[in-house]
Amino acid sequence: MKETRLSITEKPVDTLDSDLVVYFATQRKEMPPLCDTTVTALVENAHALGDFTGKADEKLLYYPLAGTQTVSAKARRILILGLGMTDSRKPVPDFFEILRKQGGIIAKTCEKTKAGTLAVCLPQISGVSMEKTAEALAEGILLGDYRFSKYKQTTRKQTDYPGISSIWFSCDKGAPSARKGAKKAINAADAVCQARDMANEPGNGWTPEAFADYAGSLADTHGLTCTCLGIKEMKELGMGGILGVNQGSTTPPCLVILEYDPGKPSDTLLLVGKGLTFDSGGISIKPAAGMEEMKYDMCGGAAVLAAMTAVAEEKPDLRVVAMVPATDNMPSGSALKPGDVITHVNQVTSEVVNTDAEGRLILADALAHGIKTFQPDCVVDIATLTGAVIIGLGHHYTGMVSNSDELTRRLEAAGQDAGEPVWRLPLNEDYIKQIESKVADIKNTGGKAGGTITAAAYLSKFVGDTPWAHLDIAGTAWDFTEKSYIPKGPSGTGVRTFIQLIRSWKKWTPDG
Repeated sequence: MKETRLSITEKPVDTLDSDLVVYFATQRKEMPPLCDTTVTALVENAHALGDFTGKADEKLLYYPLAGTQTVSAKARRILILGLGMTDSRKPVPDFFEILRKQGGIIAKTCEKTKAGTLAVCLPQISGVSMEKTAEALAEGILLGDYRFSKYKQTTRKQTDYPGISSIWFSCDKGAPSARKGAKKAINAADAVCQARDMANEPGNGWTPEAFADYAGSLADTHGLTCTCLGIKEMKELGMGGILGVNQGSTTPPCLVILEYDPGKPSDTLLLVGKGLTFDSGGISIKPAAGMEEMKYDMCGGAAVLAAMTAVAEEKPDLRVVAMVPATDNMPSGSALKPGDVITHVNQVTSEVVNTDAEGRLILADALAHGIKTFQPDCVVDIATLTGAVIIGLGHHYTGMVSNSDELTRRLEAAGQDAGEPVWRLPLNEDYIKQIESKVADIKNTGGKAGGTITAAAYLSKFVGDTPWAHLDIAGTAWDFTEKSYIPKGPSGTGVRTFIQLIRSWKKWTPDG
């Protein structure tokens, strides 16, 4: 993965030799936008002509004449971005999201102009710390500069834009705070880009073994504990869900477990991510149109492992365990058949009425095993689980089902701060009745009605009384809401929500 150097300086931005210099302008009612004095004349002239008011969706791109000493003499290009009104009544997370989007616009401008070096004059905004300003902007730039070209060989050109090589953030005061924010942004953006890389890999490039290798590499680099359970161990434990989904495949499954333990942790958080490296639907095979996107069915697993890179870097006072049940789901003579009955690790039997509802089968074993083994204070699973969540929420919100109001509040706040909003759906006995089976304890689908909720109802059978939340990212893992810092294809959603959840963690207090 490409590395971008990000540095903080107290030098004026117009003294830095760069391909692109960026300034910001704040919108004001019936007045020219407020901006750095270096570009005041440019902004006032554009405002007088009616071309620039400082709205959050406006930008000016200016090319200084060579040899002049009037405006940013060392800059080859000047970009001025509007921030909109800095209204104190505006929710702070909303303003951070504006900064992220502006960072994405900066990255896209660099790509369009093939600018390799970048200098940004950090805006001084009343009531907003320089740490958060630098963090949000840096996240937007680094995430917006993402590209996946690993398999571009004969079509790759020497003129293809390689990305931003170096970034300078200039601030005349608050440099230590800005450095702290920039470091957080680097950790989060690096994790998201790793998750995107995993998801962009084809099914024959990212396998269960690849998940295991990635986790093992993280463990070696950061001193984490990695355990990988194979077929033998799964049979001994009775993991009929993972083994059942895998039995039609020639590629063996793996249950990847990666643990960060600070020694004397305040709490234990268990994260479980669906790792379906390719989902054909099995015997209940999917339509051919769009099936190539089913290589993305492992985005939940990618999210939990990628988040562990930031955990390892930032070393919170919180034990974090990530688990990824990994397999593909293929049709063959040995594959699960509709009507088959499997037995999960906790002895719950399940009638498999649809082999394309496989994600809940592998998550169920992982949840039950993880809770029994690690005794977490709470658990969150994340999965591209149901198309029904797209019908209900589109591509703008991640669906959430939970048995804990406290965990719900924490995830809602983390998602809002990260720009990855979640929406809670109900779960009660009426939905649980939909998965009752006549031949087994439960069945793996409850029909079309409330499909996202009945999938979560299935998982609820494997968490007991442990505070638990389920995140369905089928609508946001790819084709997420169009934003300047989110590419087409995998978004890496969930990664920054988990990082923010962990960063803001307070001692767990059970509901009630």
